[in-house]
Amino acid sequence: MIAIKETFIMMGIAIMSCLVFGLPLGIMMFDSNPQIKGKRHFRYWLFNFFVTFVRSFPYLLFVITLIPLTRLLLGRAFGPYPASFPLSIIGVVIVARLVEQVLLDVPVETRALADALGATKWQYIWHFLLPEARSGLILAYTTAIVSLVSYSTVMGIIGGGGIGSFAILYGYQSYQYGIMALAIAMMILIVFVIQMIGNTVAYKLDKRK
Repeated sequence: MIAIKETFIMMGIAIMSCLVFGLPLGIMMFDSNPQIKGKRHFRYWLFNFFVTFVRSFPYLLFVITLIPLTRLLLGRAFGPYPASFPLSIIGVVIVARLVEQVLLDVPVETRALADALGATKWQYIWHFLLPEARSGLILAYTTAIVSLVSYSTVMGIIGGGGIGSFAILYGYQSYQYGIMALAIAMMILIVFVIQMIGNTVAYKLDKRK
């Protein structure tokens, strides 16, 4: 039960960070994307470099690299709360990239309608763009959460706790492969539940129905 609690702590913090920081970052990347504006923007390339750099960094090495910063900010580097720091960062960049891609797929007629009604940039984003893309955004958010479930198991290797740590300590290292199989089954079940909820919500919000 402790391992499950630690996993939900890590996941809860990371999921909220994705929503609070990942969605706005994705919107800003979309808003400054040269495909939309028709010209090159330094701000976009700055965002794009950050997102691409973090996503291309091997996750385990990324976590290890951040240990000094994690210890500086949180006072310690091990446990579910410190583990949520690198998990949140990787979650934010995944969501940001997916949000940008979803918004780029919104029909150009939506922008034309907003311009015809005299909407400002933020009115266009809030009242036209996001409602039009809401189904895709839910699916993107679901995909990011599923990825974070997988990433969270890695935290067990460097003392982050959670189901991954439980599987390694009490399953693999103790040669109790039944426990390891149980941990894997739990993670698969969590992923299935998350995906099912995401698909259901996205279907209900799909404006194309």
